[in-house]
Amino acid sequence: MIHTNEKIIKHKVGLLNLAEELGNVRRIPNIKNPINPAIESIAVDYALEEPAHGQTRASNELRKRGTFVSFSGVRSIWLRHDLACFKDRLKALSDQVAKDGVILTESQVAAMERKKHDDEACGEIDTQHPGFLRIMNWSQS
Repeated sequence: MIHTNEKIIKHKVGLLNLAEELGNVRRIPNIKNPINPAIESIAVDYALEEPAHGQTRASNELRKRGTFVSFSGVRSIWLRHDLACFKDRLKALSDQVAKDGVILTESQVAAMERKKHDDEACGEIDTQHPGFLRIMNWSQS
């Protein structure tokens, strides 16, 4: 037990003494909220089954199937398995197809095609010279 007569630290020392006496100041940290492994595998499987669906829609669809997990729960599961965004879910799906030779469903094929179309739409502009882009003013021609 610590004693002091200085006014400034007297209250702080009293608090430290109380903590030492009670012994309940420190606790074991909970690294991550425990989720039933069965629910976690269902959420991961759903991410690969419907890669275009977001966390909210996935949560709603899983509830329709009888698995109750919140959209933030789905997000935390997907983050742990590197499935947080559409691109990551498609990458995991293509890895699974390459590894296991799984046949894709219509929605999975549509998601792959959508990603391919988005990549083409965000592509480069074809010009005569690198760094040269001519903008035509249609009112002058």
